[in-house]
Amino acid sequence: AGLLGQHSKTLGSIFAIVLLDAAIVGAAAVTLATSYAFGDVFGMKHSLHRGFKDAKQFYVSYCTMIALAAAIVLIPGAPLGLITTAVQALAGLLLPSASVFLLLLCNDREVLGPWVNRAWLNWVAALIVAVLLMLSGILMATTLFPHIDVVTVSEYLAIAMAVLGVLAYVVLRAMSKRQPAGPALKDISKLDRDSWRMPPLALLEPVTWNPATRLGMIGLRSYLVIGAILLVVKAVQVSHGG
Repeated sequence: AGLLGQHSKTLGSIFAIVLLDAAIVGAAAVTLATSYAFGDVFGMKHSLHRGFKDAKQFYVSYCTMIALAAAIVLIPGAPLGLITTAVQALAGLLLPSASVFLLLLCNDREVLGPWVNRAWLNWVAALIVAVLLMLSGILMATTLFPHIDVVTVSEYLAIAMAVLGVLAYVVLRAMSKRQPAGPALKDISKLDRDSWRMPPLALLEPVTWNPATRLGMIGLRSYLVIGAILLVVKAVQVSHGG
């Protein structure tokens, strides 16, 4: 028993070291990526290649987020397990929206030229996004109705998403037939994959969304707002033992 307890302590110490290393890497990666995103959105200089004097806002935002995270962890009696779970759930909630924008980028011929997604890749990506949305929908349903049957909800959501997917395919197919490709699109499609280079950002034309895409973006934003609110409600319920 003593030997077993010694092994357990050793494994626990190793796990703690690995967890600490993962926390350090995660804190650096997440806050750094967020600082880069802030720089892109607000037009600030953002790069580790720049010095502190040349990119003060970038480094200040980076250090501020690390300090804020550390302060939250050091709060006496803070429910760290609940905070960690809520953050992971929020990441899962935001993942479908990020996947949608990534999918749109992967189909932008002006950016990727001949390297845009093929049809089967779009179908696989759409299936993954649909599954993520279904899981988020289950989270919303169980938050509003705690005693609901999850299996039944999953079946109804799967059917609804299949129907919506077919309708979206039909609408987008019809709209693509009505809107022939412009000359720039045709020229890009003829370029060789090995010689393709993305144009500078300053030369890219602004993205124009058709009504179907715009409606989809409105629905996606509504989903994010409602999902975030319900996630907060669920976290409060768990923290109070409900």
